[in-house]
Amino acid sequence: MSSVFLVLFGLGIFFLGYRFYSHFIGNRIYEINDLDLITPAHEFEDGVDYLPTKRHILFGHHFTSIAGAAPIIGPCIAAYWGWLPAFVWVVLGTVFMGAVHDFGALVISIKEKGRSIADITASVISRRTRIMFLIFVMMLIWLVLAVFAMAIADLFVSIPSSVLPINIQIIVALIIGWIIYKKGMNTFIPSIIALGVLYFFVWLGTQIPLSFSSFGWVEDQQASVWIIILFIYSGIASLLPVWLLLQPRDYINSHQLLVGLGLIFLGIAVANPIIEAPLIRTSFEASAPSIFPLLFVTIACGAISGFHGLVSSGTTSKQINSITDARLIGYGGMIGEGTLALASTICAVAGIGLVSTCNLPAIGAVSDLTWSVYYDSWAHASANKATAFVLGGGALLESIGYLT
Repeated sequence: MSSVFLVLFGLGIFFLGYRFYSHFIGNRIYEINDLDLITPAHEFEDGVDYLPTKRHILFGHHFTSIAGAAPIIGPCIAAYWGWLPAFVWVVLGTVFMGAVHDFGALVISIKEKGRSIADITASVISRRTRIMFLIFVMMLIWLVLAVFAMAIADLFVSIPSSVLPINIQIIVALIIGWIIYKKGMNTFIPSIIALGVLYFFVWLGTQIPLSFSSFGWVEDQQASVWIIILFIYSGIASLLPVWLLLQPRDYINSHQLLVGLGLIFLGIAVANPIIEAPLIRTSFEASAPSIFPLLFVTIACGAISGFHGLVSSGTTSKQINSITDARLIGYGGMIGEGTLALASTICAVAGIGLVSTCNLPAIGAVSDLTWSVYYDSWAHASANKATAFVLGGGALLESIGYLT
């Protein structure tokens, strides 16, 4: 089957879902047409956490806050069971569950004066439930911070060229935030310039890789230092006003993400790789997990994630200018993440067929990579993680001459 057909079908469902289903949900279920409702951003405006924000900037913040590694890694591993289960759950799960959940959590928090989902449970269920929820959220955030800190630290250690371009975003974001909110400039021109600067530093990072190896530290020591630095950064970033770092960082990151997605889909249109994965896998090794319920757990944020409710009620609801903006930001933000998961799925089931030579973490050197080689076992598929996206996506970019 042609991968172009799957992309067009998936994007078409996303469009129809946003155009019609989100409109129905917003008007008939969530009732977001009350233009007289004063949002928490206006009612409690303090220039720190509560700040009325233009919807396209807040969309960028919300989109990149929820679109992390999960919608890339999850579909790459889930492709082990075949392309149809992963594709159907990413598309339909996003439209009818994930986006509805994010939209709903945002609207509820707005109508509850920017309170978090945990706080809202106190009035809806009981005060004891609030305490239980807060404990759960605290443990969840610790887990998420630990996982992402380890993943980023490993990235910095294994690919020193990534250190400069990733960390320079902090400085760029601070400058953009100051320009927008203190100088009152339009966001478009500064954001485009920032995007160009970041791409320049991507190239510069390849010329000036930064590593702690010069101190004679082994990889585990380097990773530990990076984890400490990342935790310190997270603490400082959480205390700064949202307009200074959080908003502009996520806003310019959303530009990078949208450009990357556009290039991948252009590569699919040009290369039109044939889907090598079977419709549904029929033979499994004894150690492989069952497709149900592991498919949903594996794809996770690529279709729905309760963690998004923490973003909707933790930061986004405190910055939204008008409740009518919740449809674009809440529902539309999750559609953006579903689009990323769709791209990851296509890379995993079709894009890897364009790779001639590579080195897989769980297998080693491979020539003429195919789906059957990458997904020969569950152990290899789960250990290789997002490598199918990296290799397949790289091959698609090469097809349009982007990496040549």
